[in-house]
Amino acid sequence: MASVHTTELTREYAALSEHCGLIDRSERGKLALTGADAVEFLNGQVTNELLDLGPGQGRYAVFLTHKGKTLGDLRILAVGDGDSDDGTAPNELLLDTERVALQELFDMIRRFKVGYRVELHKRTLESSLLSLIGPGADEVVRAAVEDHEPTRRGGEVDGDRTRGELPEHEYDHTLASIADRPVRLIRADLGLDVLLDPAAIDGVREALETAGAVPVSEAAAEIVRVESGRPRYGIDIDENTIPQEAGLNERAVSFTKGCYVGQETVARLHYRGKPNRHLRGLRLSAPIASGAELRLGERSVGLLASTVLSPRFGPIGLALVRREAEPGATVAVGDEGATATVVELPFQ
Repeated sequence: MASVHTTELTREYAALSEHCGLIDRSERGKLALTGADAVEFLNGQVTNELLDLGPGQGRYAVFLTHKGKTLGDLRILAVGDGDSDDGTAPNELLLDTERVALQELFDMIRRFKVGYRVELHKRTLESSLLSLIGPGADEVVRAAVEDHEPTRRGGEVDGDRTRGELPEHEYDHTLASIADRPVRLIRADLGLDVLLDPAAIDGVREALETAGAVPVSEAAAEIVRVESGRPRYGIDIDENTIPQEAGLNERAVSFTKGCYVGQETVARLHYRGKPNRHLRGLRLSAPIASGAELRLGERSVGLLASTVLSPRFGPIGLALVRREAEPGATVAVGDEGATATVVELPFQ
């Protein structure tokens, strides 16, 4: 974590906090599932309910080991003819995950899809992703989007068309046109994502910048993410994390769906137990690198994960902290005399 802000980082943070920042996240892992059994199959592998998912809708979910430990998280987008609301079942699922979790997701699908009418497609290099973050994201997209009518391929209408409105609920998505190129607009936690063909990225990026989006760095975007308290797989959570520990139950877990891998552990902890750890915010006394040990008295209670220097809150971080280090507690951080106050998320 940088100990001081550069002028550029401060400018980028202001754009993200006050208007709209633009960041290229095309490196994220992307797959697609097609086939008559795609929804049924994936529903048995992930924590959230998919059987009621209609075209144009999306869900956030986690996939687990049989012991309920997290192998990765993913965003699942249901695609159908025209992405309509007429009850048509989705004929494709688009999967979007952290790059570090992509191989585990790929292997899981390939291993367990035997016997299902499901085809797996790689899409990481075939699809680009731009994220628009900030309170002005909708305004920017509205200024950049164009009417997009269905196109014809081989004499057949492909069904891709704008629905006239931006997606409202998180993970919902719709088709539109920017810079005369078809794009998929996805409602994200802090703005909107734009999924598109890599060949179109330069033109779409230019159109978004013309509409007011400010290019920002990953470092600036990380500050906003940490402030919001959203954990990131591979940094804040890993293969040793149970969803409830990371505060993911409300967003990613259904307790009314049918069986899925790891369900027994997740359900037992939810109904009968208390997690030993919780995702917490840390207000640090000084900038300190991730990985530092957190101690309450003489006892180790966790390791510092994400750390950033926020223009608003100063040095802050995220960590999975043992439950005895409750919000308001002061913990020692590392071996250099630094301390931190444990706080609820998001930072306020």
